[in-house]
Order: sequence, then C-alpha cells, then structure tokens
Amino acid sequence: MPHSAAVLETDRLVLRPPQQADFDDIYAMWSDINVVRHVTGNAFTKEEAWARLLRSAGHWSLMGFGYWVVSEKHSGKFVGEVGFGQFKRGIDPAFDEAPEIGWMLTAESQGQGYGTEAVRAALRWADARWPEAEIVCIISPENAPSLALAKKFSFAQSRATTYKGRATVVFQREASSRESESEI
Repeated sequence: MPHSAAVLETDRLVLRPPQQADFDDIYAMWSDINVVRHVTGNAFTKEEAWARLLRSAGHWSLMGFGYWVVSEKHSGKFVGEVGFGQFKRGIDPAFDEAPEIGWMLTAESQGQGYGTEAVRAALRWADARWPEAEIVCIISPENAPSLALAKKFSFAQSRATTYKGRATVVFQREASSRESESEI
C-alpha cells in the first residue's frame, strides 16, 4: 500500500484502500443486478470485478487517491465502496480532470445511513486534499437514492447526457458550496 493511501474512520465505518482479499466481497456486490442496475445495467463477471479491484488499487498507486473498501467498524462486515477516480470518460475535458466521486453499497447495507456516513468522510478527505477543486459525479436519472445522496452533499445538476448509451446526469460540487454541509 503506498504511503498516500489513507484510512478513514467514522463512528460506524472504516474506509481503507482495497486489498486482494476484498475480491470476493467486491465481486458479490458488483454481480448483484439489484445493486448495479442503475450503474452498469449488467451484473459483473468475475473478470470485470477483478478489473475493478485492480483499477481501484491502481488509482491509489498512480494517483494517490482511489476507492476505499467500506466496512463496519464493529464487525468488519463489507458494506461497499466509496471514493474518487479519474476515469477519462470523455464526457468533456473539464470532467475528465476533476476528481469524480462514486459510491456503491451492498443490498444489505442500504437504507442504514452508511452511504451518508461514508460519502461525508470521503468528501472531508477530498476537501482537505483539494480545497479549491470542483468534484463531479454521474448518476442515472432513475437512481433516486443516489440522487438524494448527491443533493445532500451540495452536488448540483450540471447537465443531462448519455454515457455508454445510457441516460446519465452530470453533477458538480463547487468548493464554495461546502459550508452548507457541516450539519449533515
């Protein structure tokens, strides 16, 4: 693990960079169509889940940031992933250079406030690392829970577009909007 790989803790969660031992949990989550239907539209194969794990580890190694594996502090149970990437999606040049946040929780972990807690921790880390940066994300217009989570953290809709042939909404969070989140 590179020296820049941060471990974050909240009241209930631990966020840490991924390890090879996380593969089975990552595969189980990304192969659950009920979890990924608004993100990929298809359950991941083992090969796709392995590529995701390698991409997450590669972000930490090359960029000094990436996705964290999120687990319950008291039990160690896998909850999901949250973090930042630069995926060079080709949506537009400014989007490609901005830190892009994303989150995914297992079906069993949804509806318990874990998303709010993990995203809050990730954004606090990002705000310290990139105090002037605009942070972006993309969300399916049908993914009501993720749309609500983005709104909670002052992400504003920038535009509607398509990505890989699917409708998607581009959101951005300006540095100046961060004070309003302190009470969340």
